[in-house]
Amino acid sequence: MWMDRLQADPLPWLLEPDPANPGVRYFALRDLLDRPADDPAVTAAQEAIMASGPVPAILDAQTPEGYWAKPGTGYSPKYRATSWQILFLAELGADPADARVRRGCEYVLTHSVAANEAFSVYQSLRPSGALHCLNGNLLYALAKLGYAGDERVQAALAWQVNAITGEGDVRFYETGTSGPGFACGVNLGQPCGWGAVKAVKALAAVPATQRTPAMQRAIAAGVEFLFSRDPAVADYPYTERVSPHWVKFGFPLSYWSDVLETAAVLAEVGSGGDSRLAPAIALILSKQDAHGRWKLENALNRKMWIDIEPRGKPSKWVTLRALRVLKRCAIP
Repeated sequence: MWMDRLQADPLPWLLEPDPANPGVRYFALRDLLDRPADDPAVTAAQEAIMASGPVPAILDAQTPEGYWAKPGTGYSPKYRATSWQILFLAELGADPADARVRRGCEYVLTHSVAANEAFSVYQSLRPSGALHCLNGNLLYALAKLGYAGDERVQAALAWQVNAITGEGDVRFYETGTSGPGFACGVNLGQPCGWGAVKAVKALAAVPATQRTPAMQRAIAAGVEFLFSRDPAVADYPYTERVSPHWVKFGFPLSYWSDVLETAAVLAEVGSGGDSRLAPAIALILSKQDAHGRWKLENALNRKMWIDIEPRGKPSKWVTLRALRVLKRCAIP
């Protein structure tokens, strides 16, 4: 059993009522204990997410028009603008039926989509601002927040698929997504590991029975690229050096990724039993403490509308992320 690989059982800690981070209990019940959505404990835990902790703080900062920080595409200022809040709300377990959540999603879909039907980082909505990291994050988040079937989401997903495979009517830009296979101008035209993880994460949010052949080809390309390096080392082509973010686990993540997210995404698309994940699993296990908990090593503290947890301390969110991976990855 996957729990046998832990130094101690952290589940009681994750399951305790915690007004500061109620989403942890919700996800632990759902993802670790496999409680159904209509289980009274699960529904009560989801209601608690909307009553205290980071989700109400984020929603309190929203304007009546639906945006955060300033109107427009929502990429800047980083971590306080609209696009980031949609990602954070999804990761924190916000209720997709909440009117404020829906208003934020609608604002992004109305104000952040460029002429190529992808999300752009630029206030002017230039198509060259469509990057895999941004599109992967937003497509994943919008799917989790109830917009998977929206035609605007489907169109952006089609861009992401074609941008990965090079198929269809897709244009590449030297300063943006510069070619198939996750090539990115921000990364000097090299394929971007962070972008690959985020793009495959978005595709993994599509139920397996609904993935088109083109989506499957894009996922296969992503899996091939992510396994082209040892995920535990993550020395994917990079502008200067291997980013320390890969091995410093955090929550929530931004445009960067880490070994935990890479392993989780690979497991979601059916590669959880691949022996090439063994070093990544060994790395993850090595970072737990004597209580079966993981520290928050990478944080956006003082950058978001609210700090989630203190850096350098045992983290419920990082521990939840680690346990999800260990449960899904059947590596001896």
